[in-house]
Amino acid sequence: MTTASVLLMAVNLAGGLALFLFGIDQMTEGLKSVAGERMRSVLARLTSNRFMGAMTGAFVTSIIQSSSVTTVLVVGFTTAGLMSFAQSIGVIMGANIGTTITAQIVAFKVTKAALFMVAVGFSFLFFGKKSPLRHHGEIIMGLGLVFFGMSIMSDAMQPLRTFQPFLDFMAAMENPFLGILVAAAFTALVQSSSATTAIVIVMAGQGFITLPAGIALAFGANVGTCVTALLAAIGKPREALRAAVTHVLFNIAGVLVWLAFIDQLAHLVTTLSPTNPELSGTQRLAAEAPRQIANAHTIFNVANTFIFIWFTTLIARLVEWMVPDKPLEEEVIISARYLDQDLLSTPSLALDMVRREIRHMGEHVTEMLAAIMPAILHGSASSLRELQEIDERVDILHAEIVIYLGRISQRELTEKQTAELVGLMDAVNDLENIGDVIEMNLVELGRRRIGKGVAISQPTQVVLTDFHQVVMDAVAAAIRAVGEDSYEDARSVMDMKKEIMRITNSAATHEAQRLVANEPHRIEAYTVEMDIAEKLQRIFYFARRMARTIQPDE
Repeated sequence: MTTASVLLMAVNLAGGLALFLFGIDQMTEGLKSVAGERMRSVLARLTSNRFMGAMTGAFVTSIIQSSSVTTVLVVGFTTAGLMSFAQSIGVIMGANIGTTITAQIVAFKVTKAALFMVAVGFSFLFFGKKSPLRHHGEIIMGLGLVFFGMSIMSDAMQPLRTFQPFLDFMAAMENPFLGILVAAAFTALVQSSSATTAIVIVMAGQGFITLPAGIALAFGANVGTCVTALLAAIGKPREALRAAVTHVLFNIAGVLVWLAFIDQLAHLVTTLSPTNPELSGTQRLAAEAPRQIANAHTIFNVANTFIFIWFTTLIARLVEWMVPDKPLEEEVIISARYLDQDLLSTPSLALDMVRREIRHMGEHVTEMLAAIMPAILHGSASSLRELQEIDERVDILHAEIVIYLGRISQRELTEKQTAELVGLMDAVNDLENIGDVIEMNLVELGRRRIGKGVAISQPTQVVLTDFHQVVMDAVAAAIRAVGEDSYEDARSVMDMKKEIMRITNSAATHEAQRLVANEPHRIEAYTVEMDIAEKLQRIFYFARRMARTIQPDE
């Protein structure tokens, strides 16, 4: 082969691979937009059952085509205490099944229809005015680019059929250890097991590799993708590192289990896959091997999940021993718990994480609200200072949520996602306003009570405490409404308006009657008491505004 022909082949291979990866990306973006809401509902129904976890991991990964993003979701669930680490392992195992869909897609030999699919998909994108049609266009066009990229790679490889050094190298792939090593190194280099799988299937389609060699290379892709998981865990919480280590152990152990049974697996997929007995030699190998390799890849990952899912508790203990908790370091005031940057590429899931973070922020606002009334009525100056320290945490979380929402807004969003983002921005601002009313207004009233030596009478304490309890219930329901996207909770807050007005009027009547009482500092006490009632009413106003951001279910 001449230098020019080698250069041309390399350019065509690189271009075909680029089109393939771009097509996968386009198709994935379309799938995420079309099935995003369904992903969220599946995740919301995630149970502690390990088998349901595996099914969830497979479903989510088949759509987003990224086991690392699925791992991020797992980390969020374990950090939130929604599942134990042992339960999360089922989701990680299921993620491997989801990645096999790429191999199944590329094994279909429909390259002749590739440009037609690109044209149809582009026409949907170009002429489609509604989002659903455009997203379906993305899926079709992406799929067409996948097949077109494979066609270019396949054509580029044809000269290698007569290049003996390359044929000798491919023959060496019969050694499973060499095949696994080569595929693992290539996958670690390009950071995509899908790319490795595609090239293996393209080479099989040219008759370059046998089925056992193709299976060994697919095994290597599974090992190489562990590097991606480990890199994604760098600088992340301990839970993220544990999830990555679980992924690595599961993939490597799975390959070791099957290493001695490659021939048996090859025989099984030969029996299950379509055959072309009318062909012979290289032609038959090229016709049958791509589908057989894809099926072997799927069987391998499904079987591994079924084998190892029974040992999730033991695996969890092993990983926790390998990755122990960090020693306590200098305490950070607070940081966001759920706002992972890796989820920004999937806006529907990123918005779901914002809801979780608003609940996290709401825990601190609720803590402030619960403590403020005892502090105002009979607390000390130090108890009021503690409330201001809690507000610092609220302000930090508010800033992080707003920045994260800003980053989501830079992504391509559907109309529904845009409306949801605007609602969440309003809700988090209202929640921060509640914290400010407590920190700036109510704390100051407590200080004024201490400074002027005002004593609030027992009957007035009862009135204000009852008012405070109703407002606390409203704020808690508003936080639940936003955090869980619950219109039922939102409706309950909005229905409390009449009750709040009744309590406000009742408190005003009580204060008017108390104004003529013969007590020291009666005017100062009246002013403080009326201001407390007014600020509680203002907190309810912000809670009601939060609730109004939630729309009824369609």
